[in-house]
Amino acid sequence: MAFIDYYQLLGVDKGASEKEIKNAYRKLARKYHPDVNPNDKEAERKFKEVNEANEVLSNPENRKKYDAYGKDWKHAEEFDKAKAQQQQQRRGSTYQQTSGGFGGEDYSDFFESMFGGGAGRAGGRSVKFKGQDYHAELHLRLIDVFNTQKQTLTVNGKKIRLTIPAGVKDGQVIKIKGHGGDGMNGGPKGDLYITFAITNDTKFKLDGDNLYSAVDLDLYTAMLGGEITIDTFDGKAKLKVQPETQNGTKVKLKGKGFPVYKQEGSFGDLYVTYQISIPTNLTSKEKELLSELAKLRKA
Repeated sequence: MAFIDYYQLLGVDKGASEKEIKNAYRKLARKYHPDVNPNDKEAERKFKEVNEANEVLSNPENRKKYDAYGKDWKHAEEFDKAKAQQQQQRRGSTYQQTSGGFGGEDYSDFFESMFGGGAGRAGGRSVKFKGQDYHAELHLRLIDVFNTQKQTLTVNGKKIRLTIPAGVKDGQVIKIKGHGGDGMNGGPKGDLYITFAITNDTKFKLDGDNLYSAVDLDLYTAMLGGEITIDTFDGKAKLKVQPETQNGTKVKLKGKGFPVYKQEGSFGDLYVTYQISIPTNLTSKEKELLSELAKLRKA
């Protein structure tokens, strides 16, 4: 198996930060995503490689193993154990370990020799290894996750039917067991980890399960009271405005917020802040009436 330089693949230096790796991965994942490049085998291959590189380099522990063992990073613990066993077996012999690690030798060949000519065999028994975990990022809009929905994802060339619960949050990670790479020597498949990247392009601010919005309130309704209709996330609602409502007053609409993740029928609250609008372009009559009102207030 040829060595793949994941750093070069993502276009980052070996000393790149986690943020630099994440940004590089997102850019390339969007570029080569199958939905953007339908029926493009080369883009599909690149997409797989980019996901694999991110799976390794975005995980500090995996990255450390990759830096040490290259393409055979998944078997780092087996290498270390096998190395220790060989050292014990060869004590008293003329064998001496070199100080520079394994040099430039192929780790797969080394692994095979450690277990007596059969990769994945130790002491005459087959060693099973779990397959590689896959990592993917799913981009959605906030309105997309207000209701539970089903979506088909393409991960490493395979289509996966996924149910996305309402209320999933930006940055949340879910695991789909057994949808990663194939195991070795009959070992179990790896898992698929999906990170949600959710864009809020609405006028509502989301904090936890609560929503926040600002509503313009005309001066006359604020002073005299009345009824207004406002937008909620999924429709309209009527509100009674109390007389002499002050600018910045907050009201709570219970249960009109965002769905609570995996709690069907449960919602946060919607908090509305009134922003009183001062009328402009007053007519002569309006100015006259306001002047009269001002005189009354001073009396």
